[in-house]
Amino acid sequence: MKQQPKNNNWKTKLHEIIYEADTKEGKWFDIILIITILISIVLVMLESVESFDIKYHNFLNISEWIITILFTIEYIARIVTIKKPSSYIFSFYGIIDFLATIPKYLSIFFIGTHALIALRALRLLRVFRILKLARYLGASRNLISALKASRIKISVFLFSVVVITIILGTVMYLIEGSENGFTSIPHSMYWAIVTLTTVGYGDLAPHTPLGQFIASLVMILGYGIIAVPTGIITSEMTKQDTKVHTNTQSCPSCSFEKHLDNAKFCNQCGEKLNHE
Repeated sequence: MKQQPKNNNWKTKLHEIIYEADTKEGKWFDIILIITILISIVLVMLESVESFDIKYHNFLNISEWIITILFTIEYIARIVTIKKPSSYIFSFYGIIDFLATIPKYLSIFFIGTHALIALRALRLLRVFRILKLARYLGASRNLISALKASRIKISVFLFSVVVITIILGTVMYLIEGSENGFTSIPHSMYWAIVTLTTVGYGDLAPHTPLGQFIASLVMILGYGIIAVPTGIITSEMTKQDTKVHTNTQSCPSCSFEKHLDNAKFCNQCGEKLNHE
């Protein structure tokens, strides 16, 4: 049997460790990565506390540089171990990884930009792969699909709500008048929106009996309005596919990750996936 070149062997092994959470090494890598991200975020928070920063500034600065260098090495390793680096660099996680690494370097030239290191919190999204939380991601995808499918119905509903607020604002402006705080139709529309959404700031309220009666009807109507979009989205969600695939393998060519369970080839480019 023809052996793979050693160059490809170490790249394949490193790819499995960095990109996948199914192997023991890959899971430990991701766990260590998340712990490092959390430590980095805590350091940034502590640095924002003036008394703590004055006392431990050098320690915080050195620690952040060490973590930044580690993230830089990781970022380069992710690029090196993939056949098409651009597929990772311009991907969602690739952009987040870059934004999480660059702020400390920018702080050399621009004062205050190191605070952007807090963007590293976005990297914690990788925890879904480690803890096998893909089922919850699948549920969120179903919700997004339901929102897209019901966008026309919801748009019509929101347009109707806008029309109602215009009518209510005009009516309350005529009934209450400027002496009761309803100084204009837009201001009255603000009251209608606040009341219709059951927020009720209380900064503007009707004083006449008729105005209070209309306000009562608007409050009751508000509860009904809340239920309408919920019913529309729920109806669409029941039509969504409930099957969620938890395969965490990443394609070594294009870094595509949303593969079917037990898939042997990439759904995106057809490249053979790494298997133990």
